[in-house]
Amino acid sequence: MNIDPRPLYTRASEQIAALVATVRPEQLAGPTPCAEFDVRTLLSHIAGGTRRIAVVGAGGDGMAVRPFLDGVEDDRWSAAYDEVRTEVRKSWADDARLDALVTVPWGEAPGRIALSGYVMEAVTHTWDLSESLGRPLALDPELAEFALGIARRVLPDERRDDEELPFDSAVPAPEGADAYGQLAAYLGRRPLS
Repeated sequence: MNIDPRPLYTRASEQIAALVATVRPEQLAGPTPCAEFDVRTLLSHIAGGTRRIAVVGAGGDGMAVRPFLDGVEDDRWSAAYDEVRTEVRKSWADDARLDALVTVPWGEAPGRIALSGYVMEAVTHTWDLSESLGRPLALDPELAEFALGIARRVLPDERRDDEELPFDSAVPAPEGADAYGQLAAYLGRRPLS
């Protein structure tokens, strides 16, 4: 894989930002397809994971970064996410970062592979958040198709019994599912309704 995932990551982060901007404080305690997360915890993970990939892009130790952002006031999630996604754009601006070896939770990889993995994570959590909020915005199908391709490459079913993986075994996609629904099902997620 020799693509530059930065434009896709930028589009994914713009999509997340638009979705986060729709969150109302009364929705923060609501459920998500990630059984262990409510909306507030999912937002914390989205922002914290984004900060982690910013540190990786800057050449730092992303594994030292907790993948949750704590202390965000209920009405500041949009601003908090905008801050960390700006960090990502700056830290990955140098083309050399795409070929540099970096360490991410799933191992050591060239930057372009690591960032592609984070596109998959961002797009997956976009679906999670969208489901939690009642699907307030249309989502970019090309991003989901890219993320699904990455997921199929790096997460074959036989590896799903590893308790360290944050994804369950694939479940059947609902009939007529779009690329987001297929991605969610491949990662073991089910719609809330």
